[in-house]
Amino acid sequence: MTTGESQKMFKNTFQSGFLSILYSIGSKPLHIWNKKVINGHIKRITDNDINSLVLEVEGTNVSTTYITCPADPKKTLGIKLPFLVMIIKNLKENFTFEVQVLDDKNVRRRFQASNYQSTTRVSPFMCTIPMRLDEGWSHIQFNLSDFTRRAYGTNYIETLRVQIHANCRIRRVFFSDRLYSEDELPAGFKLILPVQNEKATVRRAPPRTSARSYGTHGLRMTV
Repeated sequence: MTTGESQKMFKNTFQSGFLSILYSIGSKPLHIWNKKVINGHIKRITDNDINSLVLEVEGTNVSTTYITCPADPKKTLGIKLPFLVMIIKNLKENFTFEVQVLDDKNVRRRFQASNYQSTTRVSPFMCTIPMRLDEGWSHIQFNLSDFTRRAYGTNYIETLRVQIHANCRIRRVFFSDRLYSEDELPAGFKLILPVQNEKATVRRAPPRTSARSYGTHGLRMTV
């Protein structure tokens, strides 16, 4: 076994279906994450829209307040599932997240999506993507395999690292082997919004696009 292989967190995990790396109502939601806070906060609060505990990441500068997984900078996730899904609340402030992947050329590529950029930029090791979120809670569905192919003409092998910056609230972050309809998702992976008559309403998943949030807009990419 090589040193790189031994540093993969999920190397020995059977990867099929869903693989969660953050759940806000878990006993220790950040147990495999590290956090950095400068002029901001990262704390668990109750969100009034969904009446549930969520993780809030807020800061005056998005680059200096964030959570990153794995917590150990020497380790990687080693997750081969090609879809990254995040249940995120739009706080109407600047927000960005980053995903580092490994492709079949053995090159580490970094995707950065943010709601304050207007154009897609591709450099040899980094691709920046504009993102628009609807108001309130959204599923962000990121097709890592498709984006790696479109940006670099290479094949996605695995995800190495995920980093989520201010400003947002987080319900869950997970990987999946494909995009699932709302009816196929386990209960803890759905976004359920309480309504006045005390019956639960489920916000339906968007069409199966490569990466988008709820609504007519999503992660845009023109390569």
